[in-house]
Amino acid sequence: MCGIVGYIGKNPAAPIILDGLAKLEYRGYDSAGMAVFDGEKINTRKAIGRLKILENLTRGGETMPGTAGIGHTRWASHGAPSDKNAHPHTNTAGTIAVVHNGIIENYMPLKKKLAEKGYQFVSETDTEVLAHLLDYYYKGNPLEAITKVLQRVEGAYALGIMFADNPEEVYAARKDSPLIVGQNESGSFIASDVPAILKYTRKVYYMDNQEVAVLRADGLRFYSLDEEEVEKAPVTIDWDSNAAEKAGYEHFMLKEMYEQPKTIMDTISPRLQGGDIVIDELKMSDEELRAVKKIHIAACGSAYHAGVTGKYVLEGLARIPVEVDLASEFRYRNPILGEGSMVIVISQSGETADTMAALRESKAKGYQVLGIVNVVGSSIAREADACLYTWAGPEIAVATTKAYSAQLAALYLLAMKFAKVRGIMPDEEFKGLLADLKRLPDQIELLLAQKQKIQHFANRYLGARDIFFIGRGIDYAISLEGSLKLKEISYLHSEAYAAGELKHGTISLIEDGTLVVAVSTQPDLYKKTISNIEEVKARGAFVMAVTNEENQAMEKVSDYVMYLPETNPYFANSLAIIPLQLFAYYVAVGRGCDVDKPRNLAKSVTIE
Repeated sequence: MCGIVGYIGKNPAAPIILDGLAKLEYRGYDSAGMAVFDGEKINTRKAIGRLKILENLTRGGETMPGTAGIGHTRWASHGAPSDKNAHPHTNTAGTIAVVHNGIIENYMPLKKKLAEKGYQFVSETDTEVLAHLLDYYYKGNPLEAITKVLQRVEGAYALGIMFADNPEEVYAARKDSPLIVGQNESGSFIASDVPAILKYTRKVYYMDNQEVAVLRADGLRFYSLDEEEVEKAPVTIDWDSNAAEKAGYEHFMLKEMYEQPKTIMDTISPRLQGGDIVIDELKMSDEELRAVKKIHIAACGSAYHAGVTGKYVLEGLARIPVEVDLASEFRYRNPILGEGSMVIVISQSGETADTMAALRESKAKGYQVLGIVNVVGSSIAREADACLYTWAGPEIAVATTKAYSAQLAALYLLAMKFAKVRGIMPDEEFKGLLADLKRLPDQIELLLAQKQKIQHFANRYLGARDIFFIGRGIDYAISLEGSLKLKEISYLHSEAYAAGELKHGTISLIEDGTLVVAVSTQPDLYKKTISNIEEVKARGAFVMAVTNEENQAMEKVSDYVMYLPETNPYFANSLAIIPLQLFAYYVAVGRGCDVDKPRNLAKSVTIE
């Protein structure tokens, strides 16, 4: 959520900041602003709405000269979207400017104390409190003022800070909200995420919690809150810079859907060696894997849906009991983690706040935590005991597609590894699963090639009001993700239900013309799902079915059928989700929605 970009160096700062913020639009925002030091004072410009408004207001940065600045795209949390609530925020004199991601939880008592000392506030934000608190503590030493402020605030923050009295430095600080620092021959950068500065440098430093960075045109330094210098090693980003561009596609989401075959191949290939699965990142011996008695999965959104699939696959193949929790529930229900428990946390960004909290609670209780993440060097990657990267590359669209598919592939590998080590999977079955796993990328290519057929069907349902997804077992997990894709980018009301629950209330909502998407990929459950389809058809529903090529009986009870290539039932999600992603995409496009940046949503949810 929100985006931060900062620069100090030899070149004009404003165009660099605007360019970087444009690369972070996927994170979700409702206003934008910049602060640039012009040689005499800090100038600020803010605008509610899209970044283009700020670009026009500043003529692409031309009206804000200077080689040091900070910028921000805001997603409203304290105070409605408005120019006055937009960042940067300054002290009364305008000599200190701050941009902030996160939430300062104790801002109200701090604000009250500052008001008692005569400070006046013009916004409703928690961030303005930081600007005035910095003013209160500033006695000529910016680093000292920053560390004193950070020792008083509670909550999460990623900060970019400027002092007019010290124009040769820009400051950054971080706690529980992602922030990176980069450098090239022209200057130094801060950013919320890699795409913002990938054009300028591939050498970045991932800031740790409660660290402060001092950026100069010719170098970087890092400090603890005790003002002790910290040594840090840079990480080289090996993403292709073109991966963060649309490459001719109308939307990032469509491009990323078409990248799914490569994403899955990149995730599984390094772990397939000599007819076996080798996952060195687990850092666990076969004996330690066999000692695992139970697995807990915690995640949010689509990653949670991947975890639900993971439960069926791990329990089915490896016969290990699995509990799946929304990370926001896991952290507050005081979970019981017994002896031999292992915790898996899943997050594309590696910075999801609730998932981070689940990780930390599990580690505090002494349990092994495996992170499945996409972003190298992210907080979860650093704090987990082991990290299984999904190698999906940068995912820009808010609605995940390729990262979700990569998470599924990682979970398949884990399930097969556990099954093999535990000695419950015959060699022939293991070989068959490996062959099916390797075929998935080509099979997804075949499904993507049918996009026009799905687009034609989607155009018929642009005016739908309510859409229901139903399935059993793994098909229920698929339905959860298919429904989420549709609702988050098209704004249509959509719900997913376990098909066996229809008669327990949901079927009362089915009426003439209601679209029901029935997922049926599990051969043992074909007949059960067909019975559920007949129930909704009897009440006037129009049924779109997603099923396997062998299940021809679906033709008789459904109005439209999307067939999938043959694969092992445990891998069916990887194929079934493709037509559902395409369906959601074309419905959203047909309705004129902003597919890559749906309203009210953010790519990386770094606050509760």
